[in-house]
Amino acid sequence: MKQELNEKIKKRYNRVSKIYDRMDRMIREDWRRDLLAGAYGDVMEAGVGTGANLSFYPNNIQSLIGVDFSSDMLKYAKQKASQLNASYKMELIEGDIQELPFPDNSFDTVVSTCVFCSVPDPIVGLEELRRVCKPDGQILMLEHMRSENQAAGLVMDILNPITVGMWGANINRETMANIKSAGLSVVGEERLMGSIMRRLLLSPNK
Repeated sequence: MKQELNEKIKKRYNRVSKIYDRMDRMIREDWRRDLLAGAYGDVMEAGVGTGANLSFYPNNIQSLIGVDFSSDMLKYAKQKASQLNASYKMELIEGDIQELPFPDNSFDTVVSTCVFCSVPDPIVGLEELRRVCKPDGQILMLEHMRSENQAAGLVMDILNPITVGMWGANINRETMANIKSAGLSVVGEERLMGSIMRRLLLSPNK
């Protein structure tokens, strides 16, 4: 069942990969820049997608590995990567956030931007981010989630089957509760669009 759902979502993202950059414009460039300014050391980006974040990484990081389960999305990310003059080693690989192919405690910084709306099991995915992040490392996230406003949240619940059917993205995920369930601690939080879009700094320690 899990594998079937993974493949279903993967096919949807492969299908929309050509137009994904236009769909992704809801994430402002200054939000990406401000988030990634804090990246350091060995970095892993979960759900690198078409590579919209790649040009915003600071040149003083040591390395960057981007992971995505859509081969077509990665194709566009690799095109963007080839145009950068990065001073650090960069690798873009196909992989599942729910089963990351890295040892425990591998990265100083783990990044995700609007990824956990589409991970089939978001708690398992968040637990994987925690696992591969060093105990003294950090997890940087830009995530949209269900509104805390009762009326807006209800509208999102009603519309959610449509967005899932179109490209596999849930707009009503309870991401803050999922973060807590995964054993992560919120160190910093900035609300960028009411309670729907947030910039988060997480610690892998409870």
